[in-house]
Amino acid sequence: MKSEVIIGSRESRLAVIQSEMVKAYIEENNPGLTVSLLTMKTTGDIILDRTLDKVGGKGLFVKELDKALTDGRSDLSVHSLKDMPMEVPESLPVVAYSKREDPRDVLVLPEGAASLEESMAGGLPIGCSSLRRVIQLKEMYPGASFKPVRGNVLTRLAKLDGGEYSALVLAAAGLKRLGLEERISRFFEPEEIIPSAGQGILAVQGKKGTDYSFLKGFEDEEAACAAVCERAFVRELNGGCSSPVAAHARIIEGELVLLGLYYDEETDGWKKGRTSMAVTDKRRLLEQADELGSSFARELCLEYRKGVQK
Repeated sequence: MKSEVIIGSRESRLAVIQSEMVKAYIEENNPGLTVSLLTMKTTGDIILDRTLDKVGGKGLFVKELDKALTDGRSDLSVHSLKDMPMEVPESLPVVAYSKREDPRDVLVLPEGAASLEESMAGGLPIGCSSLRRVIQLKEMYPGASFKPVRGNVLTRLAKLDGGEYSALVLAAAGLKRLGLEERISRFFEPEEIIPSAGQGILAVQGKKGTDYSFLKGFEDEEAACAAVCERAFVRELNGGCSSPVAAHARIIEGELVLLGLYYDEETDGWKKGRTSMAVTDKRRLLEQADELGSSFARELCLEYRKGVQK
């Protein structure tokens, strides 16, 4: 086994905190193993004047980290799974999924604001760059306007408190990991706003053929199942950064339950749905999770198209 492990990470405060979680696990379970971080700006961190779908999608957050892995400058990378492209290079597989943090989206108001209604009274938009969030939020707040907001969590909060937005919609996981849970004004349950696939899960990406036994015990079985199921759903629909496809899976009382959102670009219409599968054979759980995600994506797409044709 190696005596030193280098973890590649984006340099934002949240990314570093997440990478340090993996670093702490490795150090705690492998005494004598030296672990360090290699931080870097990714293209997605640098280009902030356009939404991701206009500049290349989620791959912009992993390109530089992938290169560091390939070149041998790092031994593994830590990503927010929701920021990873659906297609991962065979040479750079995901080697572990973390236990899932709160997967929900949340509403954040400016400091001192008592309610969204009060904050929106001045006509300011809600800051939200995700079409997935916007189309679901419009159902809940039909009178609201929306405007993209880019940058890391702290940058977005500064823009909010600086008077540019009436509110933000962010991921609960990031705020909790940053110790900013007190900024959350309202949680949106998955049935209200289906989260981005993989939200709240960290993906540890490695290099094919490398020994990662020092990560033994890190992976969470339920998070891995949810990750595979959600990503299969999105992948089946060719969903990416520019498409508001969403999926959320969880195991409830012995069943794998999946919520999905299908979006049709031609009609600008969308449909939500729910399906489930009994968890009977844990040895095939990931395989079954993948099958459920793919099959439900096809089913929801078909249901939507049949409804349009009526």
